[in-house]
Amino acid sequence: MKDYANLYKNELLNEVLPFWEKYSLDEEYGGYFTCLTPKGEVYDTDKFVWLQARQVWMFATLYQQVAQKQEWKEITTLGADFLENYGRDTAGDWYFSLNRKGQPLIQPYNIFSDCFAAMAFGKFYEIDPQEKYATIAKTTFEHILKRQQHPKGKYDKSVPGTRPMQNFALPMILCNLSLELEPLLGSEKVSEVTDNVIDLVMNTFYDDATGLVLENVSHTGEFVDSFEGRLLNPGHAIEAMWFIMNLGIRKNDTALINKAEKLMFQQLEHGWDPEYGGILYFMDRKGHPPQQLEHDQKLWWVHLETLVALAKTYAYNQNPKAAEWFKKVHDYTWSHFRDIENGGEWFGYLNREGKVHLNLKGGKWKGCFHVPRALLEIWKTLENSSL
Repeated sequence: MKDYANLYKNELLNEVLPFWEKYSLDEEYGGYFTCLTPKGEVYDTDKFVWLQARQVWMFATLYQQVAQKQEWKEITTLGADFLENYGRDTAGDWYFSLNRKGQPLIQPYNIFSDCFAAMAFGKFYEIDPQEKYATIAKTTFEHILKRQQHPKGKYDKSVPGTRPMQNFALPMILCNLSLELEPLLGSEKVSEVTDNVIDLVMNTFYDDATGLVLENVSHTGEFVDSFEGRLLNPGHAIEAMWFIMNLGIRKNDTALINKAEKLMFQQLEHGWDPEYGGILYFMDRKGHPPQQLEHDQKLWWVHLETLVALAKTYAYNQNPKAAEWFKKVHDYTWSHFRDIENGGEWFGYLNREGKVHLNLKGGKWKGCFHVPRALLEIWKTLENSSL
């Protein structure tokens, strides 16, 4: 429906983006500040590589898909130059964090720094086609594939062999990352990678007994009755389903799209908090207490990615169930995460009752990504639908 499309468009262009444009740019040393108070004050100057890369990708995408505004390209370049100069170690792996000037703080243990760096430079190449940006993106992607079976490498704290497990997050990210990089990788390479990760996401991590997607399974794809093995992250699973929908559209595979829709609803219905509303962060497959103390918090990205998945579901097949759930999740999200007093970027962390838990707009884990990406995706998806 045009009203929803216009609402999300206005929020993106007139509220959220101006916040990051005004407060996040480090004009002195390059890159972006992400640790910001509700009023945009910088409360920590450390720079987290995956958040730097996400903001590069975001503004490059806006330049490509919304308007070729010179200031958006300059913001993209500010972050890309900083990452190119300081983001990698001598082996080409991306650090987790840097200080304000770009000196490394935390080693490249986290493969998601690499994932978002590849995504950032792939998109930057599309708006500024210098070969060095393509090389960074492709080389980083190959590094990711080499680390796929052992993502943390020498930084892994687990004892090898006792309880070997595989995690859902990397296959999920590769579904989207491969598609993002298709202009550089080519369709054959993308098909090769995604056929494997689609099987992992939709079959290996899917628990037939419950209809739920597990965060961790054994190396042979079996359920492991432990804290890690019982762990559910409804938001992760729902976000993965809109990635799968995009791949299903690319493959012209209606059955895959329909299965992704089915799994998305199963995770949403299980994860919805019947007492206070909203989607729980972590759950346990057997209903035991999760080990994560933040398990019953309500997080911004979970709700926004759910709205993207519901919008895409409705736009694809006009399913009235998707329209019902979209309105329900929309009402909760817009009434709880938006900052009515200050405007701009949204809050990220609520307690179970829906009250603001952390009074920040950005930090170590939250930057210029999930809110603007979701607003953009939903705006574009609903622009021509009748939701």
